[in-house]
Amino acid sequence: MPDSKPDAQTMIWMYRMMLTNRIFEVKMQAVYMEGKSPKFDLAKGIFPGEYHISAGQEPCAVGIEPHLLEDDWVGSTHRCHHVAFAHGLDGRAITAELLGKRTGLSGGLGGHMHLYDAKRRFSTTGIIGEGLPTACGAALAFKMQKSGRIAVAFTGDGAINQGAFHETVNLASVWQLPLVIVIENNQWAVSVPAAESTSMHDSESRAAAYGVAGFKAMNNDPEEIYALAEQAVSLARNELKPSILEIMTSRLEGHFMGDAQGYRSEEEISAAKANDPIDIHRLKLIDRSILTVSEADLIEEEVNAEVDQWISDAREAEYPEAETVFRHVYA
Repeated sequence: MPDSKPDAQTMIWMYRMMLTNRIFEVKMQAVYMEGKSPKFDLAKGIFPGEYHISAGQEPCAVGIEPHLLEDDWVGSTHRCHHVAFAHGLDGRAITAELLGKRTGLSGGLGGHMHLYDAKRRFSTTGIIGEGLPTACGAALAFKMQKSGRIAVAFTGDGAINQGAFHETVNLASVWQLPLVIVIENNQWAVSVPAAESTSMHDSESRAAAYGVAGFKAMNNDPEEIYALAEQAVSLARNELKPSILEIMTSRLEGHFMGDAQGYRSEEEISAAKANDPIDIHRLKLIDRSILTVSEADLIEEEVNAEVDQWISDAREAEYPEAETVFRHVYA
């Protein structure tokens, strides 16, 4: 199957979506720190709990999403905002959810690690690897319905050593389910390097062990990911064949907000930032005359204003009533 390339409009869309995530993450870091100093306290401030930043991993989402249909299922991890934006979730509702407001995706009850949107067929989980069997179940349903829909499960390089990963890949292979498992390999499972925790570093061989197709994007590049994702999605949708797509990406921030990253060298962090995928993609658009410098700047200005409005609206929104804590739970 020949590799394809995204057209100009898709390339511009990729730029806007990556910028949306990056600007959102930067601005929300400032919001997160409100009320948390001088002593860092997760429970303090208007943005409670942990915050896992996906800056640097934006290409993983925008390279895959153009191949998906509106009613395909997408599941992500606790580091999920880049996937949520690319999949079309409402930024205003995402922001409100992070601040625990009633206008949020789940009425303020889920928070940052548990974004859920039934209309957009999107879910996340704070439990490592547990989004995989959920996506497997969705893929089974789609096959039984003969719907032509597929499921995509994003996971990390740490999660591939969980039992849920192996069970999901095995079952998807045995039952031939329309499932694509995307491994966002940023080389760090919290503070543990993949080299010290994973014996198999060849995704194609790992996939072959389960009788499924394996693809690997060596660069954190939307175009490379786009071409491989087209093949993976085609196998799932047209042939009911599962696959694993591993993407070598980079985490530009710590595992969570407040992570000092003492386990990473300054050289590694500096190299990651020097190879910022958004900067590289912007240069491509300008070099290929897809956008002028002023047009690229205008998109950035528009996204900045949009994110500012989301944050303003979230601040002004009301908190859910106290009794809502008893909804959606079972005795």
